[in-house]
Amino acid sequence: MDATGYIVMFVIGLIGSFFSGLLGIGGAIINYPLLLYVPEWLHAGSFTAKEVSGISMFQVFFSSLAGVIAYKRQSRNEKPLMHKGLSGTMGVSILIGSLAGSVSSKYLPSETINIVYGVLAVIAVIMMLVPSRGSREDVEPQAIGYNHAMASVAAFLVGIVSGIVGAGGSFILIPIMLTVMKIPTRVTIASSLAIVFISAIGGVSGKLIAGSVPLLPTVATVIGSVLGAPIGTRVSRHLNVKWLRGGLAVLIAATAVKIWWSIAAS
Repeated sequence: MDATGYIVMFVIGLIGSFFSGLLGIGGAIINYPLLLYVPEWLHAGSFTAKEVSGISMFQVFFSSLAGVIAYKRQSRNEKPLMHKGLSGTMGVSILIGSLAGSVSSKYLPSETINIVYGVLAVIAVIMMLVPSRGSREDVEPQAIGYNHAMASVAAFLVGIVSGIVGAGGSFILIPIMLTVMKIPTRVTIASSLAIVFISAIGGVSGKLIAGSVPLLPTVATVIGSVLGAPIGTRVSRHLNVKWLRGGLAVLIAATAVKIWWSIAAS
């Protein structure tokens, strides 16, 4: 890969991590198709689905870490939004699932990985279209109740499939937290960043074990990720909650259409 290729990887990481901080996602829902198609379109290199999932997982790790740090800094002088209990409960379960999914991806063909991603994207779109009946936005995060068993099982299952495609899993977890668990939107976004970071620890470990991570392209993507997430986090504070939710739904829908179009055409 030449210099142009590394610049492309940097920009992809920047874009994905910006939306990570903006919408509380790990960025993989956007970066997976970008990494899979854009470098090849621009004649800047090409990657297999396994390599894309490896790069994407490292991007998720660093972008979610940057997002968590940014939220912590902002919460020093503002009302805390992260639900520590929820983050811990779902974080442990999703870490175990993500580790298992990442290791198992070594034995799956690339087409299967793409199909898993496509299914996840469609499910996310459907769930985001369900009207949210979440609790009031002014409720203190630690005062919000939730079903511990549901949270653990959902996080574990999401961890397995997201580990396969190199995602943190929040593009599925966010709809679950909003529509099923009735967690307020801003608390969901802040908490999901922490959950995704924990998930990425297991995912990165699994991808290293699987041995499907191209080093230098990954480094270029990660550098862009570290710069983009804090910017997205700052912007999110100035947007209406409905716009945040609507923006996430549009992004997931566009990604789902693209990935299934590619699968059908192959």
